[in-house]
Amino acid sequence: MNFFREWGKYMMMGARAHAMWEISVSRTILGDRRRLILLGLLTIPIILGGIAFAKEISSALPELLGGKKAYSPAFYSTGIFIVSILIGLGAGLITGCIGAGGGFIIAPALMSAGIKGILAVGTDLFHIFAKAIMGSVIHRKLGNVSVPLAVVFIIGAMMGATAGGLINRALYEINPVLSDAFITTIYSLMLGFLGIYAMTDFLRARRAEKGVRAPHGGGGAHGGRDEGVDIGNLPKKLQAMKIPPMIKFDYDLAPGGRSISWLFLVLSGGLVGLAAGIMGVGGGFLTFPIFVYMLGVSSMTTVGTDIFQIVFTAGYAAISQYGIYGFIFYTLAMGMLLGSLIGIQVGAMVTKVVPGITIRGFYAMAVLSGFVNRIFALPGKLGEMDVIPVSQQTGAVLESIGVWAFFIVIGAFSIWVISTFLRNIRLLKGEEVPS
Repeated sequence: MNFFREWGKYMMMGARAHAMWEISVSRTILGDRRRLILLGLLTIPIILGGIAFAKEISSALPELLGGKKAYSPAFYSTGIFIVSILIGLGAGLITGCIGAGGGFIIAPALMSAGIKGILAVGTDLFHIFAKAIMGSVIHRKLGNVSVPLAVVFIIGAMMGATAGGLINRALYEINPVLSDAFITTIYSLMLGFLGIYAMTDFLRARRAEKGVRAPHGGGGAHGGRDEGVDIGNLPKKLQAMKIPPMIKFDYDLAPGGRSISWLFLVLSGGLVGLAAGIMGVGGGFLTFPIFVYMLGVSSMTTVGTDIFQIVFTAGYAAISQYGIYGFIFYTLAMGMLLGSLIGIQVGAMVTKVVPGITIRGFYAMAVLSGFVNRIFALPGKLGEMDVIPVSQQTGAVLESIGVWAFFIVIGAFSIWVISTFLRNIRLLKGEEVPS
């Protein structure tokens, strides 16, 4: 039980660290006129080109790009673009307001909107990569980053991302429904675990407000184990295995620094890259528990390494595993980028006027709604492949329940955040917004 509690705590730390990075990227983009102009230039061709040629190419695109309808509707339409902005807005509001990565809702939202899973994954990876490149904060706010640690980890992450891309493409070639079912299963497991932890953490915090001492484990991205004391038995055992070359790090926390074999770093990077390649996420929710809980790396160094690997892993996976095969929906990616930039800023300002306990409750509900969305979509896909005896009608009803539950929760949260922002806009204007 203690293992699952610790693992969930560090998964939450990873989500928060990723959110802080996204907020920094968003402020960098919106605070620079040149970047805003570049964003506009990137968006204009998608809109104008799509309006001019949508009717002519819409019927040809699926066959032109490989068939199986994976890319439909991979062309511009006003409705598609608006939906992508709204999805990005919802993810951005979660990231900015809750201070934990909201990217987990993007792939489920896209799949709920009718986009094939493999296309949702590729598009999400490209969206992360595009945001990182435009923000160009790779070399800033990385914390106590260890370059050797990051480089060796990234090598493993790229290998894992390659494997993840190969798995997704192979399953899709066998059967597109099998591909969707696989991605849905992985998301169900991840969101279920994180959602249960977030809800129990929220309930513990509520009890603490009523007089019980606040529990440890709800801290920010830099919280967690005391870096200057014990690193735990498992990290000690792994660091004692001297399989050369040894990579040193955390010189400021231990005399002579700590060291870990390159083998464990490559394996860790491979696992994180595999998750990123399959799910289309940054992988920070795995980097934190692996680094801090298993390898004994300080949370400060983990922050820097995680941010560093997200940029390179997402970029590599997006281009080499999905982009060159046609599995990126660029119109959606640009719409999500626009929506998330707005949502992050609005959400971040709302935190000034909303109690933290309320925000934690919404986060738990948002994660669990994503879990419900994916777990309710799974029976229909398994029934379609004759794995379980579920009729097509029953599967469709269950999936509809999951979709409605998901969008009602995310939509209600978004409306609440925006209305809170509008009601308190005068108060927020009177406060000095941190740079």
